[in-house]
Amino acid sequence: MVKVVPVDDIPNPYRGQADFDPRFLSTLNKLYAWSLVDYERVVMLDADNIFLRKTDELFQCGQFCAVFINPCIFHTGLFVLEPSEATFKNLIDGLQTKENKDGADQGYLMAWFNDLLERPLFLPPANGSKLNGFYRLPLGYQMDASYFYLKLRWNVPCGPNSVITFPSMPWLKPWYWWSWPVLPLGLQWHEKRRSTIGYSTEIPVLVSEALFYLGTMIISLFIGRRMRQQNEKLQSGKMCGGRGSCADGTLPLVCLMRFVALIVSFILPAMLIPRTVHPLMGWPLELLGSMSLLFVIISMSNLPVLPVLTPWFGIVGALLVMALPVYRNGILRALAIGSYAFAVSPFLWWAFKEILRSMSWKETIYRGWTTVRSESPSSQTTKMC
Repeated sequence: MVKVVPVDDIPNPYRGQADFDPRFLSTLNKLYAWSLVDYERVVMLDADNIFLRKTDELFQCGQFCAVFINPCIFHTGLFVLEPSEATFKNLIDGLQTKENKDGADQGYLMAWFNDLLERPLFLPPANGSKLNGFYRLPLGYQMDASYFYLKLRWNVPCGPNSVITFPSMPWLKPWYWWSWPVLPLGLQWHEKRRSTIGYSTEIPVLVSEALFYLGTMIISLFIGRRMRQQNEKLQSGKMCGGRGSCADGTLPLVCLMRFVALIVSFILPAMLIPRTVHPLMGWPLELLGSMSLLFVIISMSNLPVLPVLTPWFGIVGALLVMALPVYRNGILRALAIGSYAFAVSPFLWWAFKEILRSMSWKETIYRGWTTVRSESPSSQTTKMC
């Protein structure tokens, strides 16, 4: 049974200190866990935990238990506590006096339980009884995902292999759709979400965006075809050395704007996708949206299709290389990704040159300048390109 308890934000008195990270502004709300006195034990969890097996034995731990994921600092992504109104009041009152190095819940609880490193290691009693006191939890309850990626598996020889956490890289947290296949564990986290709360709130947005992109692509292809037909009928106007507009100094700016538009066509769809959707929903929509916008640019600017789409195909290939489940360890996976990047770079360079050549701004400016220099001074005033 899921029970939601609404609470008010606990004001963070450390928000004004130097180097305070705004993402920690509301983390002190974890202190409310001590107010849940209807329960004998509470296991406090961050959302970026992946459980590999059941951990019911944690409810046997004492008044406070946490994992040291480095030699000196315990991690508050998972900790066990015994609810107590008195402890909760002391924690709230201590916000005005206690030092907090990071301004978050972790720094504050480190100040409260500063001798936890000296406490015994938690070993659950076989008879299921609850322990009293403070305990260090084995590392297997908070395994750092950064180390997992070295071997693409985890095996702590001592203690349980129970929970993987993501303590670093905020923009690669597992709930973001772009975290997979960059980080393979993202898909596993989303599978847990899919089987529990699902994605019912995001699906209507995804369907609307997909329909918009499909409609945009169809319309742009139709308009592009009509424009090409019209261009074939029209007589060519005054040109300065082949393709391109007259080199009056504005064409380089137009070329720059087109390159910016090509880059934006990849960024804009990613910004519009709900951040926490399943990667297998987010990435296809990103690819559909970017292709749709690329076709708009191709149609409006008369750019060559294959060079413009080459980066798109490169991204698809990179995703496939990262997602392959054949790597024995993270080092081989990193080498494969690097090799792919090296192999695809000549194609990207070719695409860049082809797009640049289609704009013909270098050739246009050069021929326009030589034409002006060859004219007499009187004619230069009337014939400028």
